[in-house]
Amino acid sequence: MENYKTPEKLNQRISIHEKYSVNRQGYGNWIFSHYALRENLRILECGCGTGDIWKNHIDDIPKGCALTLTDASEGMVADVRERFSDCHFIDCALADIQELPYEDNSYDIVIANAMLYHVPDITRGLREARRVLREGGVFYASTYGEHGMLDVLIQWLPEIPLQEKRNLRFTLQNGEPQLRRVFSSVVRHDYEDALAVTNVHDIVDYIYSLPSASDLSESYYDQIARALSDRMENGVLMIPKEYGLFVAS
Repeated sequence: MENYKTPEKLNQRISIHEKYSVNRQGYGNWIFSHYALRENLRILECGCGTGDIWKNHIDDIPKGCALTLTDASEGMVADVRERFSDCHFIDCALADIQELPYEDNSYDIVIANAMLYHVPDITRGLREARRVLREGGVFYASTYGEHGMLDVLIQWLPEIPLQEKRNLRFTLQNGEPQLRRVFSSVVRHDYEDALAVTNVHDIVDYIYSLPSASDLSESYYDQIARALSDRMENGVLMIPKEYGLFVAS
């Protein structure tokens, strides 16, 4: 989890989507649009990362809502605590979804975005999320698919050692059966998007920021850049993305 101790590499991965995504709504905005928010809700996010979704929608949070942002990384918690220091309705805390320090039936919404595949015991984490949800509460979990950006990059770069470290523990393809062990209703929503990249070095830097590339030698950098440049058409490299959101209750 070295890539998640501080926000730098995560911010690098987020920026590539902000710069080159074809769908200009933005993945975070799309996720937020699915949240069934109303006044006076208690909301818990596990693995909040940099908290960007909330930072961009502070004014859209209904009156009376209380938001608890948690992460298992002290560096991330310190970062979000500073970012939201002027928001009286936001609390930031160090917490592991596998052992949440909150009472039963205490939240109306629980969120786990792009993080469940990192949880050692996913079922335990989901049971904890269910435990702290009130009757009628909703659990939101975003994730990637098995045929998106990384899958394409692996196919394009067969000489680069990335595939053996791919994390497919909770994806759009296998997430639903895992959720159904804990929740009775599970609905999948897919986000349509792709990257239209004009500077291949941005993608090379993205690759080196990935957890699956933590041991990747810098000697591959120019080789990756040349291989991706060869795939550009009219100065653009198109890379499909596969992301989505599960809504469980």
